[in-house]
Amino acid sequence: MTAILLFIIGAIVGSFLNVCIYRLPRKESIMAPRSFCPSCRAAILWYYNIPILSFLMLRGRCKFCRGRIPPRYLIVEVLSGVVCVLFFLGFGLTIKFFILWFFSNALIVVSFIDLEFLEIPDAITLPGIAAGLCLATLYPPLINEVRGVYSFLNSFIGVIAGGGSIYLLGFIGEFIFKKEAMGGGDVKLLAMIGSFIGWKLVILTFFLAPFFGSIVGIALKIKEGKATIPYGPHLSLAALVAVFYGEDILRKFFLL
Repeated sequence: MTAILLFIIGAIVGSFLNVCIYRLPRKESIMAPRSFCPSCRAAILWYYNIPILSFLMLRGRCKFCRGRIPPRYLIVEVLSGVVCVLFFLGFGLTIKFFILWFFSNALIVVSFIDLEFLEIPDAITLPGIAAGLCLATLYPPLINEVRGVYSFLNSFIGVIAGGGSIYLLGFIGEFIFKKEAMGGGDVKLLAMIGSFIGWKLVILTFFLAPFFGSIVGIALKIKEGKATIPYGPHLSLAALVAVFYGEDILRKFFLL
């Protein structure tokens, strides 16, 4: 019953994440006006704005103009609910659960914005870096430390290691291919990830992300002929894998 309740709460939060995904790259306020149809911009009544159920009942169409509602709205709501339950199963109703759930919501927002616009908003990553540093200091178990000073140093080194590794990769790629290989948004995103999970897991994230990126990149190249792929979703997915399995991977393969 707790898992079901948390899935519902996660889906409700996912509805707000959809607002952020739509409005942040368009430089619109996420607080006002109320939710509206992306096609006709008619205000959506509350009973047409119930997460997951409304999309299914309306069959992905606006009640007023019958315009198509992007399936991304349903995907984000379901994904947010599932991620909430996974963190509950992994960490219980602890402080770490709430912090990592907040962290995962930020990753969902930047990933879907990057998928559509090939950009990662500073409005998420820069405050996210500050939040990660503060939360790690106030709650050392977030990155498996016992004292705030050690946790802060771990988080701070995570910021440097995360942002620095992507920056270096982009610098080398630009030198070899004579064009931009990594955007500044990716640098700040991995720096934010490092602030929440520390230097060991952010380095693991750095090495896991190309695995996911290569699979999607090859698929997009074959299907749509795309040469440029958004890297934010792959960093985010790699970060979540590192959160759940990173310590086991490090112990098993690197004896850390």
